[in-house]
Amino acid sequence: METIINKVAESGIITLNLEDLLPTDAMVFDLKAFLFMELILKEKNYRESLLAHDWLQYAQKDVILTCSVDAIIPVWAYMLAAQYLQPVAKRIRMGTVEQANKDLLLDTIQQLNTDPYTDQRIVIKGCGDVHIPDEAYAMITFKLRPVAKSIMYGEPCSTVPIYKQKKV
Repeated sequence: METIINKVAESGIITLNLEDLLPTDAMVFDLKAFLFMELILKEKNYRESLLAHDWLQYAQKDVILTCSVDAIIPVWAYMLAAQYLQPVAKRIRMGTVEQANKDLLLDTIQQLNTDPYTDQRIVIKGCGDVHIPDEAYAMITFKLRPVAKSIMYGEPCSTVPIYKQKKV
């Protein structure tokens, strides 16, 4: 009987799935809940509501500061919320939930420790269950190129070569 050899497993290729870098504990702070009739921000009421709000629920979480309704929100309203979040939240981002999640992912890639990828063959996994913004693929390539032996895109059994270290 012939032994089946898994050449992909023996190749030493590291698969990096960007889905694993997505923020998992992000919470949304929506100014909609603080608006009168979901249209108008009344400063006195807003300040009182912020004082009474449970800020500890955001402890060590990524927080997305947004307003999900079409209302005119003065800049200072976001600033007030941010000053309450600063002592408790891990990070905050502002904008739509989609944009803020993208920003948090790019931040995570920027802060990624590249030591485990030094002189390694890396496959950046594509075609996952969750949409990964194109910018994240460009950012991870930029981040890993200085240390990687090679970078590929796809799956270990079917890859597109992106970068290969030149032998000196």
